[in-house]
Amino acid sequence: MDEPVWNFEQQPWSEPPDETAINLRAYFDRMPEEKLLGYSPEWTDQQVAAWDGNFRDDGVLLLICSERDVDMGEYRKVLEQNIRYRDSVRGGLVSGR
Repeated sequence: MDEPVWNFEQQPWSEPPDETAINLRAYFDRMPEEKLLGYSPEWTDQQVAAWDGNFRDDGVLLLICSERDVDMGEYRKVLEQNIRYRDSVRGGLVSGR
């Protein structure tokens, strides 16, 4: 597996992370840029789950090696943090390839 160009997983935390929080950031680091740019915050939870394609029927993200469930609220919050992170570093990373 190729290592992602992004490093959101290692960015400063506002509170101490647990294993699930770290895994969720790593999950977004590996999400392709083209896919991430297609996200819309106006979508319903069902549309977000379908777009991601990795949600269980009970509305929880299927995230391996995690100690707790990630619901849609946490997913959206961290996804939008990831988008802001990528927006802030995109120029330097893309030109530095």
